[in-house]
Amino acid sequence: MIRAGRRHLVRTLADIAAQQGIAVQTLINSGRLKAEGFPAPLSAGRTRLYDGEQVDAYLAGRPVPPLPTTDDDDDLLDRQEAAALRGMDPQAWDRRKKDPAVSEHTVLVGGVEHWPRHIVRDHTPTPRRSTGTGGGGRPAGVGDQVPRDQLPARVAQLLDEDPTVTAAGVTARLGVHRNTAQAALTALRAERMADVMEQRGASAAQAAAELGYPAGLTRRAGIRAAAVLRGRQAHPYLAEVTRALHARGWTTADTPPAVQHPEDDECVAVLVLDAPDAPAPALVWSERHGWRTATSRRHPLGRGAEWPPPGDGIRHLATGTTPAPADLVTALDSTH
Repeated sequence: MIRAGRRHLVRTLADIAAQQGIAVQTLINSGRLKAEGFPAPLSAGRTRLYDGEQVDAYLAGRPVPPLPTTDDDDDLLDRQEAAALRGMDPQAWDRRKKDPAVSEHTVLVGGVEHWPRHIVRDHTPTPRRSTGTGGGGRPAGVGDQVPRDQLPARVAQLLDEDPTVTAAGVTARLGVHRNTAQAALTALRAERMADVMEQRGASAAQAAAELGYPAGLTRRAGIRAAAVLRGRQAHPYLAEVTRALHARGWTTADTPPAVQHPEDDECVAVLVLDAPDAPAPALVWSERHGWRTATSRRHPLGRGAEWPPPGDGIRHLATGTTPAPADLVTALDSTH
């Protein structure tokens, strides 16, 4: 569980790897996560989360401080912990968490759903409203109209209940367009497959099989998962570039860039240069093409798109390579 007031300290494997300037797979292969004294994960779920204060102490060679042991109403519990608190199995909690009185308090930390202890402990199931047809529940064929910001969590619930759920099944349950359902399923399956690939060193097909995803439903998700994994592996390098750009004064943000994943297998990052004297509005990195300047934070790269030619604010920098951050800054400096 995540103890009250410590959510901001939570770190994922990607965070820990980036902190050491290595790839996630290198961190896993090093055996450090299983070394004596390394902090235990905060929960036993598939996605491992760690307390940052403990990790920092271990990496610095200091004694690892213990976590608080006193229960607090604001402790955040994951799926297994919530089920245990209510004395039910996790599948029963998967049904319980759909109740609006619970779902509106869902907190995503490191991609893992959590709920405050007091919400889990004190929740009373909401009575099902009568439909006026003599039966309880929702009339057949009527789906929820799910707000876009709630869709990932709702689709995750359906996928937890049934790993073989289809886009048609999501549409029937949630009342969203089939294309929207398919996109949400593909993205979520890809993230979960990437987790297994990252932690087990598995292939996309092996990850899909472990998660119970039918092969016929996961071809696109497998491609996307590979791109997600490559994006995570590129994270330390991109974080270095961001720090170099910030030190040069071309960005006011000092956080790693978000790695975007278009529908194909391209891995792309867009860095917004928001300083008044920056040489371009944005800088775009592609694992296949390298670096280029962009005329805006929107970039015309996606499925089937060509790398735009130089001109009109677009300049190619170190094409097809990953130059050291200092070299990239020098190349960008020359565009002034």
